[in-house]
Amino acid sequence: MGARRSRRAVILALGAAALAVRERSVPPPGRALAEGVVVSSEARDDALLAQRDALFDAMKSELKLTDDELAGVRKIFADSPVLGQGNPALSVHPMTASQCRAAREAASIVPGNPERCGAPNMVPIFDPAGQNERDARACIDQYEFPDIPCEYPVVHVTAREAVLLCETIGKRICDAHEWEGACAGALHEPDREYAWNRPRGEMERLHNDGREMVWAYGPTKDHSKCATGSFKTPACPGSGYELCGSNTYPAGSFPACVSTFGVYDQHGNAAEHMNLPLRPEELASRGGHGSTEMKGSWFIFATYEAHPDDCRWRAPDWHGSRIMDVASHSNYHLGFRCCKTVPSHPDE
Repeated sequence: MGARRSRRAVILALGAAALAVRERSVPPPGRALAEGVVVSSEARDDALLAQRDALFDAMKSELKLTDDELAGVRKIFADSPVLGQGNPALSVHPMTASQCRAAREAASIVPGNPERCGAPNMVPIFDPAGQNERDARACIDQYEFPDIPCEYPVVHVTAREAVLLCETIGKRICDAHEWEGACAGALHEPDREYAWNRPRGEMERLHNDGREMVWAYGPTKDHSKCATGSFKTPACPGSGYELCGSNTYPAGSFPACVSTFGVYDQHGNAAEHMNLPLRPEELASRGGHGSTEMKGSWFIFATYEAHPDDCRWRAPDWHGSRIMDVASHSNYHLGFRCCKTVPSHPDE
């Protein structure tokens, strides 16, 4: 009887917390659980389904997805046992959605440009040295997927799933130089950003040796401006769903952690998948698929800086694979954002 009561209490706690996430007022289920309670797989799975349902409701409302688009998103999630906003039995987020909204209201956040980009919460990216918004050929999500301010990022997503999710809602995965340009405040032409047809390690070295040192928020590094202060679950061995909570912040919680284009959280919060082309035909912006690349994340910077995180720094071959590999990497701190190709002028 006691075991049945304990399981019922856990399910009720998880369900109540998932409902509270829907209302955007308190942290998700991890903080709602009593200390020392062992969560059954059934209760955890129920909470994950509730978490997903709340997310899908927000995506339909905030992103104006069609029924077909939402059905496609649901199918990709249903095919994964872990895809979501983190293990609801473990995740303890350091900030609530209501706190995020208050911070953004105080900062008078300016929304994106849905008319130019054809979708909410996207901004055009271009090279301001000779171009303006009308010349932009690409737009990028302002926030980590699902691209809704004050929602927790989607994590435990493979690079392949990120590509498919972007395509399902009429977008695409970002090329590395697009992500970097959105961060640095200037999008450069691909031929300037990649040493084509060389081994990946050599491409990375050539790119990094001459890169511009700048952060989204300016020329001087200051991690306190961004979502870098969270901590790993104590029992987390470094990866995995069962022992690692996705202790992320709501997207856009740090109004100062923004690029001149209006793109948030490119330092800290979730790390992000992107496409790394090794040849011109592998550019996502030209309809191709290349190799995996990821940058960002809170998971290490709260304790020590394991690597640079300036905008144009190109990462080494961590967990490398082709981006469409079914076994491409996923983890508790790893998410993504989408880009979109647009005509250079609205009347084209």
